Amino acid sequence: MKLIGKHVTIDMYGCNFDKLNNMDFIRDTIYSAVTEANMTVINFTSHRFEPQGLSMMVLLARGHMSVHSYPELGYAAIDIMTCEEQSSPNNAIAVLRERLKPEKTRTTHIKRGDFGSERDMKPKVKVSITPLRRVRDTGAKVLRLLSRPK
Repeated sequence: MKLIGKHVTIDMYGCNFDKLNNMDFIRDTIYSAVTEANMTVINFTSHRFEPQGLSMMVLLARGHMSVHSYPELGYAAIDIMTCEEQSSPNNAIAVLRERLKPEKTRTTHIKRGDFGSERDMKPKVKVSITPLRRVRDTGAKVLRLLSRPK
């Protein structure tokens, strides 16, 4: 049996405060991501929190996309659900990563509506860290190793 939908959750860490707190920037980013993923927008709503933070929701022809930003933490929680076969959430993720430039991204893919055809219901999780952060972390480990007393 075919799946009903694709559901992806994306946690982006180490994002720029100003980008996460800019309503116009996030809205443009969402529209670019939706367009690149071949999804159709039905409606859009948003809310700004004080002193910072945004929540945005896009109702798609056959799904939704939501973004919740926490600028003070450099964090964005993003959710994409689509039932359109021709849509590509991975294209949307690429646009989001390109525009928000997170240091670390955790992506979880969930198959929706499999009606028991999947024996293992564990979601597929992918974590990526930007190369600069990986170099910084490796350098810190080397310095700790070298500074140990002999």
